[in-house]
Amino acid sequence: MKFTLDWLQEYVNTDGISASAIADHLTMLGLEVDAVTEVFSELAPLRTAKIISASALPDSDHLQVCEVAVGSETMQIVCGAPNARKDLVTAVALPGAVLPGGMKIKASKVRGVPSSGMLCSERELGLSTDHAGIMELPRDTPHGLPFVQAAGLPDTMIEVDLTPNRPDCASVIGIAREIAGITGRSLSLPVQDAAVTAASTEFSVTVESSELCPRYAARLIKGVTIGPSPLWLRARLLAIGQRPINSIVDITNYVMMEYGQPLHAFDFKKLSGGRIVVRTPKADETTFTTLDGTERKLDADMLMICDGERPVAVAGIMGGMNSEVSDETTDILLESACFNPVSIRKTARRLNLATEASYRFERGVDPNGAINAMDRAATLFCTIAGGSCSPEGADVYDGCRPALPLTLRVSRTSELIGMPLDAGRIIALLESIGIICSQTSEDILTVTPPSFRVDIEREADLVEEVARLIGYNSIPTSLPQVDLSYPEQDTARLKRQEACRILTSIGFNEAINYSFTAEDHLEKLELAPDDPRRKVVRLLNPLSEEQAVMRTMLLPGLLENVKRNISFQKTDIRLFEVGKVFTPTGINQQPMEMMRLAGVLAGDLHGNRSPLYFKSQPVDIFDAKGAVESLLDELRLLDPSLQQPLTFRVPTANEQENFYIPRQTLLLVQGSQILGILGKIRKETLKRFGIKHDVYSFDLDFEALSALSAAKKAFAALPVYPAVRRDIALLLPVHVSAGELLKVVAESNEKLIEHYDIFDIYTGEPIKEGYKSVAMSITYRSPSKTLTEKNVEKSHQKIVAMLTSRFEGSFREA
Repeated sequence: MKFTLDWLQEYVNTDGISASAIADHLTMLGLEVDAVTEVFSELAPLRTAKIISASALPDSDHLQVCEVAVGSETMQIVCGAPNARKDLVTAVALPGAVLPGGMKIKASKVRGVPSSGMLCSERELGLSTDHAGIMELPRDTPHGLPFVQAAGLPDTMIEVDLTPNRPDCASVIGIAREIAGITGRSLSLPVQDAAVTAASTEFSVTVESSELCPRYAARLIKGVTIGPSPLWLRARLLAIGQRPINSIVDITNYVMMEYGQPLHAFDFKKLSGGRIVVRTPKADETTFTTLDGTERKLDADMLMICDGERPVAVAGIMGGMNSEVSDETTDILLESACFNPVSIRKTARRLNLATEASYRFERGVDPNGAINAMDRAATLFCTIAGGSCSPEGADVYDGCRPALPLTLRVSRTSELIGMPLDAGRIIALLESIGIICSQTSEDILTVTPPSFRVDIEREADLVEEVARLIGYNSIPTSLPQVDLSYPEQDTARLKRQEACRILTSIGFNEAINYSFTAEDHLEKLELAPDDPRRKVVRLLNPLSEEQAVMRTMLLPGLLENVKRNISFQKTDIRLFEVGKVFTPTGINQQPMEMMRLAGVLAGDLHGNRSPLYFKSQPVDIFDAKGAVESLLDELRLLDPSLQQPLTFRVPTANEQENFYIPRQTLLLVQGSQILGILGKIRKETLKRFGIKHDVYSFDLDFEALSALSAAKKAFAALPVYPAVRRDIALLLPVHVSAGELLKVVAESNEKLIEHYDIFDIYTGEPIKEGYKSVAMSITYRSPSKTLTEKNVEKSHQKIVAMLTSRFEGSFREA
């Protein structure tokens, strides 16, 4: 949006306020200023001149030798303008001056006659396209003055970059309203509260859709004379980058920039039947030629302005060649309307046609300002173009919407802005920019935003207006008060992070898979028909069949990861995933989400590490069990001090998973509650996933594990007294598990035992059939003294006797 200070001065008194101050005010009001430029600076070298005499140049039928007075100097200039005559005051470019087109003036000779400058036409000065003669200034204009000053052209142009929510500022009056509000000065408007009091009998207006065209107004101006606009009007348009065309077009452009209301002038005699019909194109109306001479393809939903027979303009964007104002036009039908912003935006994009009018209609034009702008333009038509305008017209306002009042709390306004305010000051500030306010109680204001402020929709918008008008620089600066207490952490998230850290520290890599999976994965795992994991949440619009349902297990995704790794010849695999599984709860109900942790192991135990100090060894179920134990131990869930410890056991027939090999499966339990399972996956199952290698896996209920109370961290000093280690070799029936032996030692409550572990299991010669040799190491230590042989032997014999009697074993001597 561009405007000039001289133009702005017509609506708000800016005396004593510099251009830079106005730019600063606008920037602090939220209207970013892009440029502040002196206009017509290129005409600064020109001076006014008076022709003292003019005589024909010998041997020329059009050139004249003019004696020209420029202040105290008199010079001779050869001129070919037909209107060059004695006493004419015009503009002169002296030698050394550069005209707007880049022409540099030099002293020269024309047919042997010296010429010291150039008398200029309006086209040569860039003020219009008129080149019929030199420019004529008023006869009383003194000669020798700077031309810019004599012509009243000195001005400053300010360009503002508007945001889409402020269409009210796409006008000089809108900018003036903002300046009036921030400076506390009054706003003066050329036309207010205009209305069409009677319907015209010479033309009619029909609007078929009030949604697409909420308001359409028109007036008829007769007897106009098409010609160039006066200099003041052309100068203002040129200052903001618009090209003057003729008086009618220039007035519509001028009022559009003044009020922000686009207008359009039709040649009334070219409108069939004296009718205006606002509608969409008919089936046979597929193309339309706009004013720029381009034939454009029409769509069925584009809004058109039509006469009694055909379209004559694209609504809100551009008129048509078939109703264009020409030099022969005498009667004008002036349009001032309000169109649907979305409709205009779509049409402009499809036609690839952006205009000043569409720019404003796309953002929203004030429907209540249409008549004021139309009345202002009609007055200028009569004044400048010599027309006559009757008070009758047309005003179809079927899309009128009542103003919706908003509630503004004084206390809330003060709180948000950060300074004390009273109701009186808030009312004064808001009313300075045209917002109607009334006080309903000590703390409550009822505020009705004006129709030109389409951006004000709620209380926060009104608070912003108050802050803008106070001035952001006037708001006291204060640092926010922040509570320095440590923010509460999500314990479930912390436990997930800890689990990931533990597993990665023992050689696992984390996998992150989609929650969407293929339904046939459940078939590949051979889940029982009544298994609740077969009930899945289906996606309404899946990306593919492989992502058609929400997962109920993590294992299928990990097996797909194993397959992909093996296909890239990465056979040593340790992967885990912590993620949610989903169980349906009913139609149109959100599914139940449960957090689980699963892992897979395959390939060599030591991975790709160099086998310098160890031999290659495939992973087995004990590695899977060891990974789970390491996790639980780090989480302090295996501590013997827990009231109900976690243990591993072999599943019963009803608890056995179909995809695990029986007798190579273990359950993780706490009492009767199953918290997880681990085992070796059957080869048939792996084959369905395209895997030929052995794979072990574990699957834990991470939510249940997270809900358990971990053992408290206990810190102790390093032991002072030495430890004593004793080994025990027992012959036991093969059905006795190692875990049972360890459990007996743990429950012995022998105070001197510090650590115990099984380090060897052997079957074969010379051990008799049905038995196995189990070697166990026990470490003894006292926190208060050095143990004697007698102390250790007493405790050790007690453990040996307990193990042999409990499991019908014997002490192996050698």
